[in-house]
Amino acid sequence: MTDRSSSQRLSTPRTSRIPNLRIDPDTLGRLTESVARFFGTGRYLAIQTVAVAAWIVLNVYAVSLKWDPYPFILLNLAFSTQAAYAAPLILLAQSRQENRDRISLDEDRRRAAQTKADTEYLARELASLRLAVGEVATRDYLHHELERVRELLEALRPKPDPAQTEPAHRPAKDVP
Repeated sequence: MTDRSSSQRLSTPRTSRIPNLRIDPDTLGRLTESVARFFGTGRYLAIQTVAVAAWIVLNVYAVSLKWDPYPFILLNLAFSTQAAYAAPLILLAQSRQENRDRISLDEDRRRAAQTKADTEYLARELASLRLAVGEVATRDYLHHELERVRELLEALRPKPDPAQTEPAHRPAKDVP
């Protein structure tokens, strides 16, 4: 049995003889978007209007150059071809814009959900701080309680009899 090369084996598919043209879809998409954007400009409309007017003038008045006589079938064919290419280009540009919008919307939703979660967390933290502050003694509360303790101590302290003990000297006034 002779060993045939792999290109002659029936079990091995042949490679294509047509060269494989690799086109980056993103580059093609950007190109089609720029063409579709150009189709929507006033500049394009002005250029097209001048071209059509020149076409008609040359075909009506230039006797030796009449390549497309009056019904302008060649001009109609050019418009049809242009429309056949313009419509898919515009649809492709719209599709790419929809994809960008969807990605942007998804990012906005994610950001909004994160913001909502952050806000809820901060609201819970604020509520816990309010509860904690409610349990903390304030200055007025402490002052009032100390005043009550002082009054209780004064009420419990026996009052000295002024007749029994005469102080040898006068106490100095408290200096604030």
